[in-house]
Amino acid sequence: MSKSHKSGFVSIIGRPNVGKSTFLNQVIGQKIAIMSDKPQTTRNKIQGVYTQEDTQIIFIDTPGIHKPKSKLGRYMLSIVENTLSEVDVILFLVDVEQGIGQGDRYIIEQLKSVKTRVILVLNKIDLVHPESLLPIITTYKDLYDFAEIVPISAKMGNNIEPLLDQIRKYLPEGPQYYPEDQVTDHPEQFICAELVREKLLEVTREEVPHSIAVQIEQMKKDDNGVVHISALIYVERKSQKGIIIGKHGAVLKEIGRKSRQDMQRLLGSKIFLELWVKVKKDWRNQDVVLKDLGFHHD
Repeated sequence: MSKSHKSGFVSIIGRPNVGKSTFLNQVIGQKIAIMSDKPQTTRNKIQGVYTQEDTQIIFIDTPGIHKPKSKLGRYMLSIVENTLSEVDVILFLVDVEQGIGQGDRYIIEQLKSVKTRVILVLNKIDLVHPESLLPIITTYKDLYDFAEIVPISAKMGNNIEPLLDQIRKYLPEGPQYYPEDQVTDHPEQFICAELVREKLLEVTREEVPHSIAVQIEQMKKDDNGVVHISALIYVERKSQKGIIIGKHGAVLKEIGRKSRQDMQRLLGSKIFLELWVKVKKDWRNQDVVLKDLGFHHD
């Protein structure tokens, strides 16, 4: 008789920049979550689907938990709070190199009101001496009764398999929700918009904060199999528009080139990409704009 099939939903939470998106991309085996060293990179729930013969795990990468400063911030925090009570397992990722911070303690306080099992994932173990892990584990153990504690390196791929085994242990028996070749439930437009946003954060570095958003206006394939994509980049100030376009359009060209490469890998087709930059003052506090960009409550 074959082994029972298990399936369930797993939420990945943690302070900004602890490696949640890196972990998700490592498990799924391809890029579906954007990565940046700037906080609040992840804004929507990203669902990554990991499928094996006897298991299917649907991962939800939530925005980093932080104190909100705008309507967008409050929306992002509400996603996290709603997600925690709906999943089968919570993965709480922490950065062992940085040590425990106020943000980690804040998250632990939030977890105390949740009944879901929590696995503590100590990420970035490749950056610290193994002997320093024990005191870190003790500190966390004193603060919360974790179901499991697993050290990993999301970037190097260390200990990912044992962590997946621990997750499986706590999943209920259930069906395969998604086809085995599906790695995310997000439409391609969403991922393409996220890829452009990632390149914006990467290329402009410190100059452009999180007052940017990307919307795919058009995405269609022509008779030659070339996918034509038109994307609109929203900024809050005219000065930001100048930074993104750059001298003689050089910065925007570089963003376009890097985005196109990732899109070609994602879609397996040649890409013709057009990028436009539009100023929309204070868009992060405008309900209509937030809704247009997909930031609305379920």
